[in-house]
Order: sequence, then C-alpha cells, then structure tokens
Amino acid sequence: MKPIDVLIIGGGAAGFFTAINIAEKHPSSSVVILERGKEFLTKVRISGGGRCNVTHACFDPKELVQYYPRGEKELLGPFHQFCCGDTMGWFEERGVELKIEDDGRIFPVTNSSQTIIDCFLHQAEIYKVDFRKNHAVKKISKVNDLWQVETSQGMLEATNIVLTTGSNPKMWKELETLEHNIIPAVPSLFTFNIKDARIKDLLGIATQASVQVVDAKLESNGPLLITHWGMSGPGILKLSAWGARILADKNYNFQIKVNWLDEVPKEDCLVNIKDLKIELAKKTVQKNNPFGLPKRLWHRIIQAAGIKDDTRWADINKQQTEQLASQLTEAIFNVKGKSTFKEEFVTAGGIDLKEVNFKTFESRKQKNLYFAGEILNIDAITGGFNFQNAWTGSYIIANSIEM
Repeated sequence: MKPIDVLIIGGGAAGFFTAINIAEKHPSSSVVILERGKEFLTKVRISGGGRCNVTHACFDPKELVQYYPRGEKELLGPFHQFCCGDTMGWFEERGVELKIEDDGRIFPVTNSSQTIIDCFLHQAEIYKVDFRKNHAVKKISKVNDLWQVETSQGMLEATNIVLTTGSNPKMWKELETLEHNIIPAVPSLFTFNIKDARIKDLLGIATQASVQVVDAKLESNGPLLITHWGMSGPGILKLSAWGARILADKNYNFQIKVNWLDEVPKEDCLVNIKDLKIELAKKTVQKNNPFGLPKRLWHRIIQAAGIKDDTRWADINKQQTEQLASQLTEAIFNVKGKSTFKEEFVTAGGIDLKEVNFKTFESRKQKNLYFAGEILNIDAITGGFNFQNAWTGSYIIANSIEM
C-alpha cells in the first residue's frame, strides 16, 4: 500500500488548519488526520466561552510577538508571512464573517464556535482530507526514510508527519525517543487563590489595576476581577503567563502588591488625599469616593485603613492618611495556590525551540517531521494569541512541505 503523503497527528485547530491548507495546495496528495478521541476540534468548541476567539486585532508582527512569554523571538519571522490580518482573510474567504470587539479580540459574527468547526469540517471534505477518530498513537518510528506510526487501530506509513497534539505528555515522551528535548510543562494561564477580608464576598467586582509579584521582576496591569476564590481577569492572567515558571518554582505561594489606582504612585496619592481633606472636608469618606472605585471595594479599602464609616474627610488623621494611600496603591495580598482559568488550558513547556526550523516549522532533528501549535514551547496570554500561533505554524508548514 502506498504511504500516506502527510499524516497529521492531532485533530484540533492546528491539525485541521494544516490539513486543509496542504490539501488545497496539493490536491493530488493524501492527507490524513488522526484524533485519539471521539470528537474533533474539542478545544475549539469550548474556547472563548464557546464563541471561539480566533485571533486578535494586532496587525504588526513586532507588536504581536510581545504577547508571547515564550516564542517571542521565534515567531517574528513567521508572523511576517502569516499574521492576524491573514487569518481574518482566510476565514472570510471561506464564508466565515468575523467581528472585532472593543478589546481587540476577534470572533465569528455568529458568536458560536460551531461556525469555525463547521468551516473546518466543510473545507476538509471539499479537499478530501481523510479524518479518523479513535486513533490513539502508540509509537512513532522511522524506517528507510518512511514514518511508521503504530495506532490503536493498526499500523500506518507516511512520508511526512505533522504533530499538532498540544500539551500531550505521551507525545512529548514519544518525541524524546526521536532525539528531541522537551521543556517540562507548567500551567501558563491561571488565577490566584487569595483569602483576605478586603475582598471577601466582592464576587464579580472588576476594576483597572496594576499588580506586581513581591520579590520578583513581574508586573502587569489591566482589568482585575475579584472572584469567590481570589483574583482573576486579564491583569492577573497576564501576570500568570509571564511568570509561569517563576510562580511554579514558588509552588504558587507568594505575595502580590496591588495598586487599585493603576499607575498612580503612593506619593501622588498622598497629595491627592491631603487636597481632598480640604475639598470634601465636611463630607464622609464612605459616601464620597473620589477615585472612581466600585463602592463596595472602596468601603473595604477605607475599613482596612482604619477609617470608620461616619468619618469626615477633614477628620482623617495622619496615620489614617498614610494607611489609606498604602491600601490604595500598594496593598499586599498573600497568594496561596492557583485555579485553572476555565476558558484556557494553556501550558508553558514543550519542544525546545532551538530544535525547530521556524522558516518551515520542521524538526532540526528529523527530516519530514513538523510541529504546529502548543506542542512547541510557545504560549501566549489570553485574547486569541494562542490560536494565531497555531494558524501561522500550520500555514507555513503547508507552504513548506514538499510532495
């Protein structure tokens, strides 16, 4: 039996995008996708809260790479070949209308990930891609320039293999037998578990803030969301991504410093408070919140500063002034553990990037072996960036692979 021209292992976003683009470019070639589970594109289905955040409205490669804690240097060249605008064009040419939201995230107009799934399945059928479920890969080996892949459904032979299996430890283990080094995986996007009276029962409150990890060169800013387990939101998730390995080394026990006024330094805040003591002299501190913070959060902050509800601005003493400025701009919280961010399953770790040729996404260790998506030691913050990495790698493979 003739070997399969391109065998793609992994029936997710990167796998389908690679297969469709290869089959479109090489219509006479045989392209097969293997999926170990009962369904294809499961992560696409649940991504973006079921809406599928396909990419981000960031069209400058130099700016785009700054959203990748791991992969920034390696992705600059590839993004010049296939960037976010190219992704939008690709989907729209295939009948998927997209929209850009205020925060830059891009979704199908239908607000349904099923639209993306239907597009992939339809395109795969048009170009006669053979996609097979319930095919768990057990072993990959090379014999006489051909790949032999042992699956739960039998043995397959292929000329080229593309691995798009994400953060699958079994596949990483298999790659070690093919001379590849694997950077151990740690969680990349997660929320902080914090038990503190200042945020207890403030579930759902969100405000712009800056956050830094005490005793580490890690800081971030953005919307901070208070949850029943602690803190989440883009500001926290960005911090977790950039600090993935540092925070893992700390066993997720560390302190953060929160500035509820975002980037206003404590010294400026003290000046503001002294001015307010004059401007709002006869008004109570609780009912007059000059910093625009959510009312319940403001109440907790003045309580933490030792200020009673009926205290007037003019009556705040020197110690309370100092405490209020500290609670507003440098509030310390103890983080004890993490929780998985429900919409993301991203890890830092994977194939050592030095072992990949990023002009083609081919292995530097094994000829005719390619990688796309999170199987590589590449990850990004939330907002459609992890999908863009998958689309770019897949597209470049399709244009590099030789038949």
